[in-house]
Parts: sequence; C-alpha cells; structure tokens
Amino acid sequence: MSEKKTFPYGTLVLFGSWGVLLILMLWWMYPDKPIPPELQGVLRPHPKILQPVELIDQHGRPFTLERLRDNWSFVFFGYTYCPDICPTTLSMLSGVTARLRSESQTVSREQVVFVSVDPERDQPAVLDDYLKYFSEAFVGVTGARGAIDNLAGQFNAGYVREAETQPGQYLVSHASSIFLVDPDARLVAAFAPPHDVDTIVGQYRLIRARY
Repeated sequence: MSEKKTFPYGTLVLFGSWGVLLILMLWWMYPDKPIPPELQGVLRPHPKILQPVELIDQHGRPFTLERLRDNWSFVFFGYTYCPDICPTTLSMLSGVTARLRSESQTVSREQVVFVSVDPERDQPAVLDDYLKYFSEAFVGVTGARGAIDNLAGQFNAGYVREAETQPGQYLVSHASSIFLVDPDARLVAAFAPPHDVDTIVGQYRLIRARY
C-alpha cells in the first residue's frame, strides 16, 4: 500500500515569506513613488546629481555646489537687461519666498539663485544693484562664459544671444522655467511658465513632502 503524499505547506509558506521580505527590501531601497497629477511635468522621475561648477556671486565670492547644499534652491537663468520675463519672474519669486517665510514655523530653508546668461554685461556689481530691487537675500551668479554654459547645460536651460541692434545692445532669448534643487544639490523639478505664487508654493510643498 503506497503512502499518501502531503503538500509541503510549510515550505510554501517559508518561500512566500522570503518573497514578501524581498519585495519590501527592494521597495525600501528603491522607493519610487508614483508622481501625483499635481506634479506631472514638474517633478523629475529621478533627481539629477549636479556636477561641480566654479562661478562667482554678486559680491565676488566663489559660487560652487556647496552654496546649494542644505537649502531648497529656486534657480532661474536670465540677465539683468531682460525687458520683461526676468523682472516679472524675480518679482514672483520674491512673493514665493515671502509666503514661505511667513507661513513656516521653523527656519526657512529656501533661497533664490539668479544665474546670468549674459556674463559680459552682468558683472558682479551690476547683478548686485539689480537684485536689490527684488530681495537682498537673492543670490546672483556670473562668471566665465564656459562655466555658465556648463551649468546651464546641466539644467537644459538653453539660451541664444540675438544680433546687436546697436553696439553693445542686444537681447538674449533664454529658458523661462524655474528649476528646483534639493539640499543635496540635485535637480528635482522644473516649473514651466506661466508662474504664479499660489501654484508654485503649493507644488513646492508637495515636493518637499516626498523628501
């Protein structure tokens, strides 16, 4: 008389437990969360690690990636001779930072970084005078053309210098998105125009809640 074979339930449960554990470990190591509808087209699926840069600020001090660490940075590429987009955007960012400071119960960790794509005209003193119209806290960045191109390329912030209308008089067509860099100096989001304070503050809060 043959023995009746039994199903190895214990072994099945053991392997099942290992499988669940493996899935949980992978989720913990690679916590890719679905991007909510409010952040579609804004939040990058994966943060982009920025490469070193060597520039200067409006006070002539070195500007490197260390200046982006430990803060959430709103980065905008433009130039001081810009007739419309730059002053409008910087005024709006002044409103964003004021709102975040007024509603924060802790020390604010946001900064605005304005990178000039017209370094020939935007010397540090020019940047300093210009940014004072918007906020004493704004950081202006300029430097050698190659270094500016390196940083702009990392953000995909293209720009084109137009033909001169008079000697030394020209416009620069440039990207109008506002970029967000996290405290680890990683590019995490881009806010496309049109911009307004309420939308950017709301989206920014959702992004911070994910990190």
